[in-house]
Amino acid sequence: MSKIKEQIYFDYAATTPIDPRVKRVMEPYLDDKFANASSVHSMGQDSANAVLKARDTIAGFLNCKANEVVFTSGATECNNTVFKGVSEAMKEYGNHIITTKIEHPCVLESCKYLEKRGFKVTYLPVGSNGVVKVSDVEKALTKKTILVSIMYVNNEVGTIQPIADIGKLIKSFRSLSSVPRFPIFHTDAAQAVNYLDCDVDKLGVDLMSLSGHKIYGPKGVGALYIRKGTLIEPLMHGGRQEDGMRAGTLNTPGIVGMGSAIQEIKKTTLRQAQGGENQENKRIKFLRDELINKILKTIPNSKLNGDKKLRVANNVNVSFKGVEGESLLMLLDGEGIAVSTGSACASGSIKPSHVLMALGRGPLESHGSIRITIGRFTKESDIKKLLAVLLKAVKRLREISFF
Repeated sequence: MSKIKEQIYFDYAATTPIDPRVKRVMEPYLDDKFANASSVHSMGQDSANAVLKARDTIAGFLNCKANEVVFTSGATECNNTVFKGVSEAMKEYGNHIITTKIEHPCVLESCKYLEKRGFKVTYLPVGSNGVVKVSDVEKALTKKTILVSIMYVNNEVGTIQPIADIGKLIKSFRSLSSVPRFPIFHTDAAQAVNYLDCDVDKLGVDLMSLSGHKIYGPKGVGALYIRKGTLIEPLMHGGRQEDGMRAGTLNTPGIVGMGSAIQEIKKTTLRQAQGGENQENKRIKFLRDELINKILKTIPNSKLNGDKKLRVANNVNVSFKGVEGESLLMLLDGEGIAVSTGSACASGSIKPSHVLMALGRGPLESHGSIRITIGRFTKESDIKKLLAVLLKAVKRLREISFF
């Protein structure tokens, strides 16, 4: 019998494992504390109190009020709610939306949906480094603009967008409008929460999308920050849960897990605020930089996609000339190493990455890329194993492709 290879995970941008500390906090709500949080009896109120605690934790992390946090099934639902809810609520004021060419598919598909219904969408370009220019946002703004949505961190290449600067621009632009909080500013922060400041006031955002399974919490839960006074209609109708903003029985175990995951991030942030150092993020960034430098040094005709400095701490996206990304992924998988060729939500598509194409990469170069994302449980020995296997795999694929 052949020996089973050790599995090494390098796809943290697609999803993260549940942290054991989070799992322990969730377990009672998967067992004895199963009651519906909307029930008025004491068992139901125990669940309601657990939801309230999680809501307070997330609100503290975002520096907002607890009633500005709405629980959802994840960031895709958050983003759909933003685009469809804002367009419905604001249609009498305007029909123009601004976003970028490198957004998550759930944003781009929502935009296509709205375009069919008469809304105008401006898809801003990004530079070859994957970063949008604030000046391009400014040029795109009109009196008909009702929503600006720019993701905080790109899920494929890890580039960090200038959200705070865009927030200041929009605040200035609003002084010319008679409509309160017009246009509305949204950011998808699903990939940012682990590593960046998500204070909604510092960023100047009205709406922010979060996802539980990107932060070592469970799948099937997310949170949407909605600044008080923001004009937005609900996507889900039915019961009065979430003050009528999102109908449906609350996912108490998931919400508790997401609150616990945020609490673990808050602990690290608190140590940093008290003069300490975020050792975990520093460790991940060190592993990322070591991986980037050694790939570029040891594998000829390899190229880093996205800005080397303006990128989130855990993301490495590289292209290899003469190599097909899916084939490389399969070779690595055969050696027990899990990577990605881009967004998990777009996996299986034969089209080149829309993100890499927006960065100016050609179809062949886009198809020759892989995304390697590091996380809380990545060890330095994992990086060494990946580098050794990657070097052999690229060489093998180039030989059979006559590179």
